[in-house]
Amino acid sequence: MRDKVTIAYRGARYELGRGPTFFGIWPAGASGSQPLEWWPDTPEGWSAAWARFTDIETPGTVAVTDKRIAAQGAVPAGHAGFAAGQGEFAAGQGGYAAGQGGFAAGQGGFAAGQGGVPAGPRTAGAGIGGIIAVALLAAGVVLGVVGLFPGYLAGASLASQPSNLVPHVLYLAAWSGSAALIALGGTRLRLGALLGAGLSLVTFGLFFADAGTAMAGGLHLADSGLVLSIAGWLACAAGSAIAMLIPTAGTPRLLGQPGGARGPLRRPRGSQVGTAVLVVLAGLGAAIAFAPAWDSFTLRTATGLSQTLQAGNAFDNPGPVIAGDVAVMVALAAVVIAAAMWRPARHGAVLVAGAAIPMVGQAISALIQASEPATAGQFGFTAGQAQRLGLTISNGLTPWFWIYGAFVLALVVSCAWMLFTPGDFVGAPAGPYPGAPPADDLWRTKPEPEDDPWPAPAEPATAAPDSTTASDTGTQPDDRAEPAAATNPPPAGG
Repeated sequence: MRDKVTIAYRGARYELGRGPTFFGIWPAGASGSQPLEWWPDTPEGWSAAWARFTDIETPGTVAVTDKRIAAQGAVPAGHAGFAAGQGEFAAGQGGYAAGQGGFAAGQGGFAAGQGGVPAGPRTAGAGIGGIIAVALLAAGVVLGVVGLFPGYLAGASLASQPSNLVPHVLYLAAWSGSAALIALGGTRLRLGALLGAGLSLVTFGLFFADAGTAMAGGLHLADSGLVLSIAGWLACAAGSAIAMLIPTAGTPRLLGQPGGARGPLRRPRGSQVGTAVLVVLAGLGAAIAFAPAWDSFTLRTATGLSQTLQAGNAFDNPGPVIAGDVAVMVALAAVVIAAAMWRPARHGAVLVAGAAIPMVGQAISALIQASEPATAGQFGFTAGQAQRLGLTISNGLTPWFWIYGAFVLALVVSCAWMLFTPGDFVGAPAGPYPGAPPADDLWRTKPEPEDDPWPAPAEPATAAPDSTTASDTGTQPDDRAEPAAATNPPPAGG
């Protein structure tokens, strides 16, 4: 490793550290080379470097690597950071005391000019907003479970109809997972919020369509199970929305824009483009294929007459039901487009997963319905009429269902792909590293004061003292020691 490059945090693929005059990101285990990206040695530069590092690194793998950080109270929980009251340096040691220029709580401390690497943002718990969100989601799940057993529509309960029971169980399981992630806090809070939000947005139309059946056919068709299930959806949707509004602890600021929030929607780049295109095409295809008829029935009489009928076209229903089905298609399209631009990409994948769960549930429901025998009463025949005609009914699925299934499968695959899509480096601007001349002078060791809270490791006694003069940037001359062997020095020239 080159002199004065201190690696403070390492993940599965990258590591974050500090050089003499900059913060940088290197490939894991390759800090002897030039950094892939670098930022000025300023609080804003550190904030931007940390934001970039956590954006591209695999979640849950970031750990403290420098013992000097741990000695100052860093907390290696997900994204390591200083614990309250443990991460500030005493006056005279180069740190900022509380209220004297340090970052706000949850954004880590910053030791200016001492060669150390600031601690990253601290992992936060759910807080009061998270508690409210979890409570609403839990209440919604309980209402949904209770709503499975009374009558839902026209006296039939969801529990008595496997084709309707399975999708609702999937919804409740996903909302339960969302509540668990929010309760864990930290980065998992955002994942739980996105999962619940994607699910709630798409299922709105499905529940509205169920309620629309009662609106069109008479409110007497709506039973207590429908009321409880809709109340459960409202609670879960509210909990997810509250969780989405909770700011992530340690949210970095944009470099050069103090106080500016780093927005989650950004145009995909590099390898992210293919994933984004796939998820959008799969989502739009599933939304379009959701509308046509999926069910096919063939009626045959004893005399050899036959007729094939199709059922399930979204636009053959009463107006309120059509509105609900259209809402499903619009919500799915909007969610996948937002997810394709969401950064980090893994957060977009969780948003897609929330939207895909109800679509998978609809596909499973159709398969269950196709496996159940059709009755003559579904087509207006009494049992006696069907017996006299020798009527037999066979059911199946139309090509549109299989097209829908293919798009949903592609949506699931693209969701998994997004989880493992790396963040792409945009490359640093051309020219020397910020705040220092190019070439090897950057990597020379600068003596540290004896009271440095993060002393550098002792240098080998093979370096010869050298004297430099002030650079063009206006820095004062000082004594520096040239490393005995500098590998892969930065190219000379601006």
